[in-house]
Amino acid sequence: MTAFLLIWSPKKWPWPELPDFARRVRAGEAVADTWGCGFARGILPGDRVFLHRVAAEPRGLFGSGYVTRAPYEVPDAAYKRGYRLCIDFVYDWLVDAGEDVVIARDSLRAHPFSVQTWDAQSSGTVIKPVAEGALEKRWAELTGRRPMPAPALAAMHALRDTAPHPAPSTRKRGPRAR
Repeated sequence: MTAFLLIWSPKKWPWPELPDFARRVRAGEAVADTWGCGFARGILPGDRVFLHRVAAEPRGLFGSGYVTRAPYEVPDAAYKRGYRLCIDFVYDWLVDAGEDVVIARDSLRAHPFSVQTWDAQSSGTVIKPVAEGALEKRWAELTGRRPMPAPALAAMHALRDTAPHPAPSTRKRGPRAR
């Protein structure tokens, strides 16, 4: 599983539903969402996402979830290419970032988090493995351990069940060369 960074700038994208989303996630509801993912086409169901608030205080990580649908094109005339890429995911943790974040941006400046570029200009940045492992550990310490939400598990199983399986080898096997 790979982890990706999703960027939220309240200056660019108002999110009036955030307090309600956070309340519903906190109550244990499997809240699904759609998010732009920049140019990242390699995101798969089951991959991890972390939401990062930028451009306004409090800056930092405030949510996490699991991808339920790989990137797909959404028509958008505001983009030069005529579309934007989006993913669907389900939250496993979310706080109202208008009030607070789980991990402040300043805390991400220390090693091993410092190996990662956190202030990306767009969503879909891969979180480097050395930072990802430490992030998952710290995230669990701060938010608790939770199982993967059922919609994410279902998406992963569907992907696995529809993935092409390699054809059996037709090469004849003979005696081994020594």
